[in-house]
Amino acid sequence: MQDKITLIVDYLNEVKTRCTFNAAAESIGITPQALKKELGDPRPEISWFVSPTSGEPMRYLDTEKHPELYRTSRIITSSKVLKRNLDL
Repeated sequence: MQDKITLIVDYLNEVKTRCTFNAAAESIGITPQALKKELGDPRPEISWFVSPTSGEPMRYLDTEKHPELYRTSRIITSSKVLKRNLDL
């Protein structure tokens, strides 16, 4: 499981695109809450995971957000995108 989470984290950091917790969790067959627990404490490299309603990382200080978080307005909202692009 951790390998798949690492794969998604690396992918989001490479494409510099936000992704909802729901889409990421569904793509690897876990709940959004389980994904949040696996990711651990807030840090820039995981700030790409955002709320589907606000498009913002949840409970992050500005200093904990990736400097390029708002580079694009695009947000991955479907697990199909991750499954296709990462062959999950």
